[in-house]
Amino acid sequence: MITRRAVTAGLATTLIAFPREARAQAPDGPEQVLAAKPTPMRLRPDAAAEADVWAFNGTLSPMVRIKHGAELRLKLQNDTSLPLSLHFHGVRGPNAMDGVGGLTQEPVPAGKSHDYRFTPPDAGTFLIRPSVLGGSAEPMERGLSGLLIVEEANPPQVDRDIALLVDDWRLSDDGSLAPFDKPTETAPAGRLGSWLGVNGKATPQRIEAPPGGRLRLRLANACNARTMRLRFDGLKAYVIAIDGQPTSTFEPLRASLPFAPGSRYDLLVDFAPDAGAAGAVMAMIGDGIPLVEMVTAGERRPELPAVAPLPANSKLPKTIRLQSAARKDVVIKGDPKAPRVPWSINGAAGSPTGQALVRVKRGTPVVLALTNQTALVQPMHLHGHSFRLLHPLDDGWEPYWLDTVQVPENRTVRVAFLADNPGKWLLASTVMERFDAGLWTWIEVT
Repeated sequence: MITRRAVTAGLATTLIAFPREARAQAPDGPEQVLAAKPTPMRLRPDAAAEADVWAFNGTLSPMVRIKHGAELRLKLQNDTSLPLSLHFHGVRGPNAMDGVGGLTQEPVPAGKSHDYRFTPPDAGTFLIRPSVLGGSAEPMERGLSGLLIVEEANPPQVDRDIALLVDDWRLSDDGSLAPFDKPTETAPAGRLGSWLGVNGKATPQRIEAPPGGRLRLRLANACNARTMRLRFDGLKAYVIAIDGQPTSTFEPLRASLPFAPGSRYDLLVDFAPDAGAAGAVMAMIGDGIPLVEMVTAGERRPELPAVAPLPANSKLPKTIRLQSAARKDVVIKGDPKAPRVPWSINGAAGSPTGQALVRVKRGTPVVLALTNQTALVQPMHLHGHSFRLLHPLDDGWEPYWLDTVQVPENRTVRVAFLADNPGKWLLASTVMERFDAGLWTWIEVT
């Protein structure tokens, strides 16, 4: 069973509430279209001016839902002024559909479209976001992010399944988007917003549930750079999945969780049996910002079964043979004031024509030692795979799967995975400005 100590030691953020949901069609039905286009709107309720937002189909934070085993048929229509591609963050799908413009596909030019068609191998909660080498930060900050939800065949019994996508926005005093920095002038922390939203709307969002009810919350951090903690006040919350993969259920230590850009949690939240019982999900920024407020109302529902874990993902390996693993040191350095190479991995900025960090045959276990020699926490995301976070002595791993990990400043963490997905896969910063400035590399599985 997962332990509070393991979660707190190993896992070492923003929210959004009720967007329109787009259900992808059956494999033989028409494809779903995500049209990215300028959609000016007032984000802050008291704003005097509109923000120059880019949105999918005219709405922020779309949720695309399909059943596990169904084919995702998605067309990106690019009606913006910049090249785009869509990465399905956390999906262990085919390399050609990974959506990295400049590595796995050509970026989609303005006025053009691109089809994504694949069957996600795992159920879970995954981000949809731009991923163009050297050009992801501005499209994402303007609003081009959403969620792909792949529903289990037999999901937990809940009263409501609610997806919450957190984002922050850097707004001027009048509510318009603040100007974008040149890449050489970007602050080392990345673009931190001044206004926090949940599903593109002002906080706090309000959720009602019946007394004695149960909700499933899917929390995802779509911020460009902001890392935070989430706290659950007055709520009985149980984590059932991390980064889209099932885990043994546990209650967050001190009712809080770390929440870095790219991270996702699935939780079950049980409510008191009394009408008018209240709780909140808080972003621990300053004195705390309430993202979601929850209250019980209406008639008490019949008693639900005890909280139980999701079935384990049988497609992930039960063990990883560390003794036969290919091992590689990954040294992260950064001098944001450097004019040419502000960020580097093993001495070089990311390049699709450079050498792969590591090349391995399919089925090879891999251990990466991520050493952060910078003064900032570095959240890193591995494409196409899920990994285990190793104990300091390589004598075991934490009891959950990740695809995004925070590497503390001046520390080393080790991750292990089975390289079972052929192709070229990024290992990249989830702070978009650092990613654009070269804080990424790639591995190749043949």
